[in-house]
Amino acid sequence: MESDDRQGQITQVKRRSFRSEAVKLALALALFALAGGLVFARRAEWAKLICTTPLLAQQGAHTPSPPKFDLTNVNIPKKEIRGGGPQKDGIPALTNPPTITPAKADYLAANDRVAGVTLEGVSRAYPLRILTWHEIVNDTVGGIPIAMTYCPLCDSVVVFDRRTSEGVKEFGVSGLLYNSNVLMYDRGGNPEALWSQIRGESISGLKPGSSLDTLPVEVTTWASWSARRPETDVLSIDTGHKRQYDVDPYAEYFERPELMFPVAHTDQRLPAKERVLGVWLADGTARAYPASAFVDKTKAVVIHDELGGKPLEVRYDPASKGLAVASASDEVRWMYSLWFAWSAFHPETTLYEPR
Repeated sequence: MESDDRQGQITQVKRRSFRSEAVKLALALALFALAGGLVFARRAEWAKLICTTPLLAQQGAHTPSPPKFDLTNVNIPKKEIRGGGPQKDGIPALTNPPTITPAKADYLAANDRVAGVTLEGVSRAYPLRILTWHEIVNDTVGGIPIAMTYCPLCDSVVVFDRRTSEGVKEFGVSGLLYNSNVLMYDRGGNPEALWSQIRGESISGLKPGSSLDTLPVEVTTWASWSARRPETDVLSIDTGHKRQYDVDPYAEYFERPELMFPVAHTDQRLPAKERVLGVWLADGTARAYPASAFVDKTKAVVIHDELGGKPLEVRYDPASKGLAVASASDEVRWMYSLWFAWSAFHPETTLYEPR
């Protein structure tokens, strides 16, 4: 009898524990529905909750399924496409958002990181504190339709020309990942194709493998950018969405060496989350310039280099601790990323080593 009582107590404890975890998950799902995806911007908390409640899935508890896209013509292994947490447009891309002058950008601190572009004499800054919550900005700068893209999981910044042979594209956030990197989708496509940010090309749709032209971009501090380009405007914090732009939901993620999602290829030459400036040519020749190679520099440095016989100059600014392409042959393209993501997409990349 005593054994039966003890077993009954254990069963009750287990049931209470299960109910507690079920309540936690239900609350998370309710918050997601109410906040329009805000909870999923904090992917770390969501992943932790799911990983600590395996019994719920076994018991048939509802968890969000990955967004559905037509993958009948996909050109990468389907098993490597993963749901990142948010549903399609759960992270809302911006389209033609308002901009303001530097004098009105009082929400920015001097050391805030921005992605800056200058096209046809027009300069614009996109604070990463805003891009973190939206990942894609469909915009027009200097008369050129662009997509400013940022994947917080890879700290990757790429700017695309939205003009294609099929017309001007508008991109949204699919909610799917490939090699831990955001998969964009082209709105209104038939079907809506998925596009890899770091690959810069479509992986599905009618013409998988179609590429986008990349445009020059620099990631630096607001102080550095606005001082060198006083004529710049900057993305307004009034985006039309309620987001905590003064909070970085990925701060803890950047401080830890672990990745949140797996990648197909890893390279131990640098720490996984080392920031790099990646350059490449159309034939796949690629090189990474790690920020750590310049940490002891107290003066600005300009590196004269070449990639596949094409000349380029890379500048290091000790004030912002940032790298930028100062000049390059027209064939050279570049982006910013964490090392794990760059090497996953460019496994044959060379690595710049100071002479």
